[in-house]
Amino acid sequence: MTSITSNRTHRIAVSAFFFLFGFVFASWASRIPAIQFKLGLSETELGLVLFSLPVGLLVSLPISGWLVAKKGSKTVACIAAVIYGLGLVTLGLASTKFQLMAALFAFGLAGNMGNISFNTQAVNVEALYKRTIMASFHGVWSLAGFSGAALGTFMTGLGVVPTYHFLVVNAIAIAIFFAASRFLVTNDLKAKENAPLFVMPNKSFLTLGLIAFCSMLCEGAMFDWSGIYFKKVVMAKPSLVGAGYTAFMCTMAISRFVADYFTSRFGFKRVVQVSGLIIMSGLLIAVIFPTFYPSVAGFLLVGVGVSSIVPLVYSAAGKSKILSPGIALASVSTISFFGFLIGPPLIGVLAGISSLRLSFAVIAFMGLCVSILATMTKENY
Repeated sequence: MTSITSNRTHRIAVSAFFFLFGFVFASWASRIPAIQFKLGLSETELGLVLFSLPVGLLVSLPISGWLVAKKGSKTVACIAAVIYGLGLVTLGLASTKFQLMAALFAFGLAGNMGNISFNTQAVNVEALYKRTIMASFHGVWSLAGFSGAALGTFMTGLGVVPTYHFLVVNAIAIAIFFAASRFLVTNDLKAKENAPLFVMPNKSFLTLGLIAFCSMLCEGAMFDWSGIYFKKVVMAKPSLVGAGYTAFMCTMAISRFVADYFTSRFGFKRVVQVSGLIIMSGLLIAVIFPTFYPSVAGFLLVGVGVSSIVPLVYSAAGKSKILSPGIALASVSTISFFGFLIGPPLIGVLAGISSLRLSFAVIAFMGLCVSILATMTKENY
């Protein structure tokens, strides 16, 4: 048996890897405008270039699950961490849009290898603790996002070019890697003997995937359209256009550190049901009362609602008795990832047909879908 001290060490090490990947990704996102200016990309060209990252992520989904099942999550997480940090530097060095596209594709591949492997590590640590702690790991990822964005703002203010900025971030990532990698869990949880490396999703996996799909569709909408909503619908002052996004991110990060407590007390099903209703309520408040303070309040609620859903779905999938955790997480991620891809363009299409407020009303319906789908899940996750 692993001692309590050792369990805590594993938890800190896995949290460090969540921080590493969140910090690196946020560092890249914080310098997109500088890289756009450096390469002279138009808005349309930038959109096409940025699409290379989710393509790499999508291609990586089945590969990542297979690698984790065959080689172990610790090995894959370590390899992905090294590639991810070096990939960030490559993004800063890109001098043409085709080089940037190739680098983003590789960045997406490594990012999803990390996503599947360190979430598998989190499932392993949950098994050691014998209680739900997945949301807290994702809370660390959110904090890393704030840290990476803050450093990016600082570097931009100093006039540091992205390449040098990314070299600093890579040095931090390397330090985290060497400090934490040896304390990752060595042996992953096992599924039943001779478990397949791929199966078509059964009803349980499909339901979990669809819950995450709806939640990530809402997340994608918040990430890409919250600023535009505050600019064009709320008519916020230029200095306050980012208030909705900031409100959403703050409550999402904070709520992830308390979500495990509520899950342990009330259960997976009830927490997800309530979370879906909170998402719907928050979006409807922003749609029905499109003024500054009600909209900020609505976006605060959306952050609370989406905070725990994906971590809890990952935790539930990782407990599968049919598939190994890596394959199970990859299966659910494959379904849920399309929500992240579909959300932003869906809002754009609906806004073009009708209005941005109608688009957000449709996204609110996804919150209701989360609650409905949660009633179809097993209680004993």
